[in-house]
Amino acid sequence: MDKQLRSFYIALSFLTRIATPVKGDVTQKQIGESIVFYPLVGALMGLTFYIIAETIFFFSTDFSSEVLAAILLAVWVLVTGGLHLDGLADSADAWIGGLNNRDRTLEIMKGPYCGPIGVAIIVLTLLLKWTALSYLLKNDQSAFLIVLPMLSRSIIIVLFMTTVYVRDSGLGTALLSYMPNETILWSLLLVSALAYFIFANIFSMLLVAIVVIALRMMMIQRIGGMTGDTLGATVEIAEAVALIGLVF
Repeated sequence: MDKQLRSFYIALSFLTRIATPVKGDVTQKQIGESIVFYPLVGALMGLTFYIIAETIFFFSTDFSSEVLAAILLAVWVLVTGGLHLDGLADSADAWIGGLNNRDRTLEIMKGPYCGPIGVAIIVLTLLLKWTALSYLLKNDQSAFLIVLPMLSRSIIIVLFMTTVYVRDSGLGTALLSYMPNETILWSLLLVSALAYFIFANIFSMLLVAIVVIALRMMMIQRIGGMTGDTLGATVEIAEAVALIGLVF
């Protein structure tokens, strides 16, 4: 299998639950190199959501925007396997239950259980997404669907380029250790930002930037950096914030 194609499949299998033809052992280096395809995987996810929305509207112009928003959210969660929602719930539980203690916060994030705070945060985040999606779809806006998942997956690259990964092992360690040249990564981020500006708007992107910077500061203050869970939480919060920004 071609090296670049294999890297794409690795990125696809990590960010989604779509079956890929990757066979054999995946090395740490290959995992690290796959990060360049995160924006592309996000764009393909977004294109899928856009096609679903446009297909439904094509056959039924008066289809309920509320129902369509619910359908898109369901597909969104199923495609990702709730990967980032899990990180959001774990991070919420850890931030509340960690009592401002680094070790306790990290310990709670490693736990397999989801507490009431985690459940509440998931519900509130999905509610915010559903409300904003309903409004945007009702106003015949759907092109943003293509670039929104791309923007949120690009944030993962930004955080890996700027923030310490505090775990000693895991996929995050591989990504941090074997990331490609920063020139390539910054080029990808520039393309993602331009695409979001074209298909969405600059206000939404700036709002996301402010929130991500604030979240990064919270991570550093509490645990000294980031984990896979806080990355997932950032992706989910960024998507909700981006949608809210698009409503204005």
